[in-house]
Amino acid sequence: MKRVFLIVLDSFGIGEMEDAEAYGDKGTNTLRSVSESPAFSMPNMRKLGLFNLDGVTCGEKVDAPAARIARMKEASKGKDTTIGHWEIAGILSKKPLPTYPNGFPQEVLEAFSKRTGRGVLCNKPYSGTAVIQEYGDAHRNTGDLIVYTSADSVFQIAAHEDVVPVEQLYEYCRIAREILQGEHGVGRVIARPFTGPCGGHFTRTPRRHDFSLLPPGTTMLDQLKDAGKSVISVGKIKDIFAGQGITEAVYTKGNEEGIEYTLSYLEKDFEGLCFVNLVDYDMLYGHRNDVDGYAAALTYFDGRLPEILEKLREEDILMITADHGCDPGYTVSTDHSREYTPFLMYGKQVTPGNLGTRDTFADIGATVLDRFGIRPVFSGASML
Repeated sequence: MKRVFLIVLDSFGIGEMEDAEAYGDKGTNTLRSVSESPAFSMPNMRKLGLFNLDGVTCGEKVDAPAARIARMKEASKGKDTTIGHWEIAGILSKKPLPTYPNGFPQEVLEAFSKRTGRGVLCNKPYSGTAVIQEYGDAHRNTGDLIVYTSADSVFQIAAHEDVVPVEQLYEYCRIAREILQGEHGVGRVIARPFTGPCGGHFTRTPRRHDFSLLPPGTTMLDQLKDAGKSVISVGKIKDIFAGQGITEAVYTKGNEEGIEYTLSYLEKDFEGLCFVNLVDYDMLYGHRNDVDGYAAALTYFDGRLPEILEKLREEDILMITADHGCDPGYTVSTDHSREYTPFLMYGKQVTPGNLGTRDTFADIGATVLDRFGIRPVFSGASML
């Protein structure tokens, strides 16, 4: 029974790509920044070969990595979660998804307000934690929705749970998703519920939900599902792919829960893929320039890694990678960064070695499919 466990350490970049300057990311290096923190310790990832990857100059290399490793280059135009995950699964995006540094056009907001019956507050790029402090009272007093964006291709809607019940907020997001197609087809519409008293400190709740565009082509998830294999989503994977190609899904409140679910699936019988996203690196630390927090979260994952390795069966393969960078030490910005990502593949039947730098994240999807004897319908070369 063949199983692949593909874990995405969300935003764990390992150094700027050659075109990083065009994205405003010259000099970014997530791994280097966090490695300088006293909270950083990844001895188990070191054994697999993390510091032996092309271009990695921090950390101590090992003589013989235990994993098959490669530095992954993003062939798509962009640096966000959706485009990164899509490329891992075989979809190459020739142009970035639309972003709105000056806010969304009036025709979009008018259509949204007409459908929801509510006005709009903010409509500009904003920190998600700051925007609810700035506009929370006005929202509670008027019932208008807080709409904001970021450097990513997102339309975010924040609403107090006492003013807009969470299920109603999700419905407003579905309406926005219907409106935001074509020219304004943002990667994700995100529900951002929060709580707190008027005039007090508002806090976001864990009931965030993402509403993504459908992938514009066939992914490795579709091919696995069509072949009768299980495709299990842990974390926000299901949302990123709008449910397409997924056979089973669980949502998580953070990295710790995501790791626990992964361990539980390691004990279950299935043939196919368990696709895991650990989001805290990006959401809690990268976007907040919290170097020590990011480093501590990586250290926690590394500390749990032996449990994962111990549960791998004879035919299992573990893959660890990322979808983009989000350098917490890059104080010019709190946005994602255009970086190479790591790829480490381990299993009892995997031959260790360094494959250098690969031309596309899609090689990961091709490798997963190759494990099950499936030929990818997209461009990508297996690393088995």
